[in-house]
Amino acid sequence: MTQTIPLLSSDSLIFPPVHSALKEPNGLLAFGGDLTPKRLAKAYSSGIFPWFSEGEVIMWWSPDPRGVIYCNELKINKTLRKHLKKQTFTVTLNHAFEKVIELCADAPFRKEGTWIVDEMIDAYINMHQEGLAHSIEVWSGNQLVGGLYGVAINGYFSGESMFYKQSNTSKTALVYLVDLLKSQNIEFLDCQMLNPFLAEMGCCEISRDAFLQHKAQALKNRLPNDFWQPRQLYLNHE
Repeated sequence: MTQTIPLLSSDSLIFPPVHSALKEPNGLLAFGGDLTPKRLAKAYSSGIFPWFSEGEVIMWWSPDPRGVIYCNELKINKTLRKHLKKQTFTVTLNHAFEKVIELCADAPFRKEGTWIVDEMIDAYINMHQEGLAHSIEVWSGNQLVGGLYGVAINGYFSGESMFYKQSNTSKTALVYLVDLLKSQNIEFLDCQMLNPFLAEMGCCEISRDAFLQHKAQALKNRLPNDFWQPRQLYLNHE
């Protein structure tokens, strides 16, 4: 029997239950709607994220299983550990969000079929201006050589994308992000879907139900008002 995927109304923020998402393609939940900060905040709070390509309608997803990194189980190999100890770079928080997302969209391995289309870029810049999307930047001198961005609601952080221009710089951004989350006793990072790069860093798959339980707990974690203020970052837990 064919399952009908609902079309979201532009005048309602209500999403269908995540357990109604398709098994194939895994996690497809709904079409349409818009990418306003209010809708995106509602989506992420519900364990849902948008993902679509140029020319496609907005598609909303909640896959099962879900890729996550438990902060205490982050894997740092010998090469990356040496890179971190050299400290030949500077790492900042929210110093260049727009540049980070543009570089993520332009990453060489995403030039064909990127999902970070102009509509998505504008949406997450708006989220950033609302204090709901954040970036980690890795600098070599005054050159931005690596970074990542994602959405944060209270103690829940969902990573969206990353880029690198020098070896290990996207991994460095991830290490600093996890260290930052650990400073507030945040237990996990939502990676949405597992891939080889994330698996190398310790990402694993858990059931949607387990993810939703983790997310609900994280949303209760109220961070200090100045937690996401732009600043230079230093490692405390590695």
